[in-house]
Amino acid sequence: MNRENLSGAVVLITGGTGSFGSTMVKELLKSDISEIRILSRDETKQDFMRNSIKDTRLNFFLGDVRDKGTLQSAIRQSDYIFHAAALKQVPSGEFFPLETVKTNVLGSENVLSLAIEYGVKTVVCLSTDKAVYPINAMGMSKAMMEKVAFAKAREAGTSETKIAVTRYGNVMMSRGSVIPLFVNQIRRNEAITVTNKNMTRFLMSLSDSVDLVKHAFANADSGDLFVQKAPACTVETLIAALEIIENKHGQVEIKEIGIRHGEKMHESLLGAEERMRSQSEDNFFRVPLDTRRLDYQIYFQEGQKTLAQEPFTSENAKQLSVDEVVKLVSNQPEYQNL
Repeated sequence: MNRENLSGAVVLITGGTGSFGSTMVKELLKSDISEIRILSRDETKQDFMRNSIKDTRLNFFLGDVRDKGTLQSAIRQSDYIFHAAALKQVPSGEFFPLETVKTNVLGSENVLSLAIEYGVKTVVCLSTDKAVYPINAMGMSKAMMEKVAFAKAREAGTSETKIAVTRYGNVMMSRGSVIPLFVNQIRRNEAITVTNKNMTRFLMSLSDSVDLVKHAFANADSGDLFVQKAPACTVETLIAALEIIENKHGQVEIKEIGIRHGEKMHESLLGAEERMRSQSEDNFFRVPLDTRRLDYQIYFQEGQKTLAQEPFTSENAKQLSVDEVVKLVSNQPEYQNL
């Protein structure tokens, strides 16, 4: 991972049995890493990962980020942390918002506090596009998680712990992806249930999400936020591409069922205010930590002078054509294994 040498390192992945964690583990095992610690509360997924990968460098911790006590043994003597543990389902978050807060906000504070206490070198926190102008509990909790991370970065100051945040959109073929649902409906000759075919969504692969975290890991200053310049498409375009891939072009019925709890028509990866402060780095945006002091008296006469910019959304991002989505989806290893 470029700047940081993983040789002999101990890396902890919270929520490590999820889609991101499983992909990152395979990437890390290519290096001369000493140990990969997987913290999650799902013993079944841990057992599956243990038996499918079978590498002695994997070490599993059964626990929950909500419980600071269970975190201590996993974080103690870790060099780096990828914090992916979260409650991510938007509809369930609308009905159980406090449960979402306990994991996504308070659990993240536990991880960051212990990381600073035990001298972890780098923590990369994974966030979501839903944290930008949030309208649902999951997005609000992730926005608060980011604020906690930025506050901890300021608090850590010149300590040895570097904290970075990555924010990404919908990951194709992950647990929350709609693609497996659509593919299964097509294969069963059922109507595809669509909330609104004019919705736009970012399209990222699991490898893209890992690349984003690797970029942040290698390049971040503490408190930095990183976003990938991901492409997007409408749900209608996605369905047309899946019909072609499944050899059912023009044969699929589409049933619009209406927007679900907490859904947006278009997602945002950067708000307008963040875009004004962002720096472009090849395929990524970097938003540095706002280091202004809490004493606002000094800003009464003169504030920051920046030019207004549009937010970076799935509506104004590069829009993929049907053929481009066909190529993108069909080349995903997870799709080929579906």
